[in-house]
Amino acid sequence: MASPYIELDVEGRTVKVSNPDKVYFPGIGATKRELVEYYVSVGDGVLRAVRERPTYIKRHPDGIETDAIYQKRMPKHPDWIETVNVRFPSGRTADAFCPTEVAGIAWCANLGTIDFHPWHSRRGNLDHPDELRIDIDPQPGTGFDQARKVAFTAKTVLDDLGLTGFPKTSGNRGIHIAVRIEPRWTFTEVRYAAITFAREVERRAPDLATTAWWKEERGEKVFIDFNQNARDRTVASAYSVRAKPEAPVSAPVTWEELTDCDPRDFDIRTMPERFAKLGDVHRTIDDQSFSLEELLQKYQEDERGDMPYPPNYPKMPGEPKRVQPSKARHDD
Repeated sequence: MASPYIELDVEGRTVKVSNPDKVYFPGIGATKRELVEYYVSVGDGVLRAVRERPTYIKRHPDGIETDAIYQKRMPKHPDWIETVNVRFPSGRTADAFCPTEVAGIAWCANLGTIDFHPWHSRRGNLDHPDELRIDIDPQPGTGFDQARKVAFTAKTVLDDLGLTGFPKTSGNRGIHIAVRIEPRWTFTEVRYAAITFAREVERRAPDLATTAWWKEERGEKVFIDFNQNARDRTVASAYSVRAKPEAPVSAPVTWEELTDCDPRDFDIRTMPERFAKLGDVHRTIDDQSFSLEELLQKYQEDERGDMPYPPNYPKMPGEPKRVQPSKARHDD
């Protein structure tokens, strides 16, 4: 017996939604149809965040209570959906989803894609990112309120550098800040700039923020994850739904809103109304791109040098020993 389905018209494309009444988010009873229709309702915003970027899809075909399928390689798809060939740190390559229209995002949502994870470079210049990502990640013992304080410290650093950052909730406890940059620097150089930026935030808020890569050294502080700027590292895009029972979303906000917003207020049901009223509050993000020269100069002047990469990366030139401190001391 054929599965029930509906068809949606998405900007002239017909997108089939199978099993539309299947509950995907048990905390609020939200269905697969609601997931697809959500992405259509915020289509202009989510497409701005992922357009022409290699984008990985995190799928839960039977709802969020099942294990995720994190796909870097685009599954079989209609001819009108575009892909881009990417190279991983291992040297292997794959054809990743390259969003160019809202219908492609809706089509992926029908596959059970809950959230979208774009690169910080675009198809036309894959080796040179056009976004600096500041990932503010609360550690155990901390939460959104601490992340908010760190985010505003980051804003003062941005202001001092003459950079404009666009904040969003992560959809969980964290905050992401995106800075459009000129696509002149490699992933390695952008990561150097991110390290320098994170160290300055840590210097200004030493009781709140940390750049310690090893969890055993972070304590109850908010980690600024500079490694999200390495090649092939991604964060959930603006407007991505997150795989939690209440269907929260990664919500773009203004700096004024960030002063007192509650990330639990942004979900699959509240965001469409907000979007219809306000539009994309990050609509100007592509209006200006900034230089990293000052941050890179400070990196060269910093005797501390590089920080460890994630464990799945090959050893990088100038990288310190990739061994957590407690084991290194034991080995000595």
